[in-house]
Amino acid sequence: MMSLDAADYDAITFDCYGTLIDWRRGITQVLRPILENHDVSVDEDTLFEQYLAFEADVEGGDYVPYREVLRRVTRRLGTHFDFTPTNADAERLADSVSTWPPFADTNDGLRRLQEDFRLAVVSNVDDDLFEETARHFSVSFDTVVTGEQVGRSKPALDPLATAFSRLGAPPNRVLHVAQSVYHDLNPAGRLGLACVWVRRYDGRFTDAEPRTAPAATVPDLATLADMLLV
Repeated sequence: MMSLDAADYDAITFDCYGTLIDWRRGITQVLRPILENHDVSVDEDTLFEQYLAFEADVEGGDYVPYREVLRRVTRRLGTHFDFTPTNADAERLADSVSTWPPFADTNDGLRRLQEDFRLAVVSNVDDDLFEETARHFSVSFDTVVTGEQVGRSKPALDPLATAFSRLGAPPNRVLHVAQSVYHDLNPAGRLGLACVWVRRYDGRFTDAEPRTAPAATVPDLATLADMLLV
């Protein structure tokens, strides 16, 4: 197992959805009934993989609020699976963000890490949606950077650059922790941030190949806390 030296870092930045929040569970629990109502049957892995592809495509263009990203992804899923989502269908996914649950290890891991590090979230989400998600966390973050605040979505570099500017920490003193290679690890590497790859879902749904080797690869936040808090 790779090791990390806690003395090298002052702050830890986290992606939120997919890293701290189990968005696969939240998203598929909402989308499957929508598809079934339109007589479409698809397994959860296939549905989530298609969701990831459409979301990355939408966020790779000009900035749009995350609520609109979710609407557009729902409509693209309709086109892909040959049905027409209703307006209510398109709103249902965005309205469900507040119900997406944290991973079982998230809160204990955050509490342990907060003892030694400043913690931040960097997410493509809208402010109001994150406010609902924040109710699931047992810690308060030192700063939260959203796509809405910056007007850009990862993999653009602006959200991450804004985070370490707000933290007042140089990039070499910030550790970025994320599940997504496409949205997080690769752009963080371009900024000179050391990264920890949290391989949620047993490494399934990897959305790109890492361009820079992560400082460590872990299955969950409990393992990360164990590595840093020795």
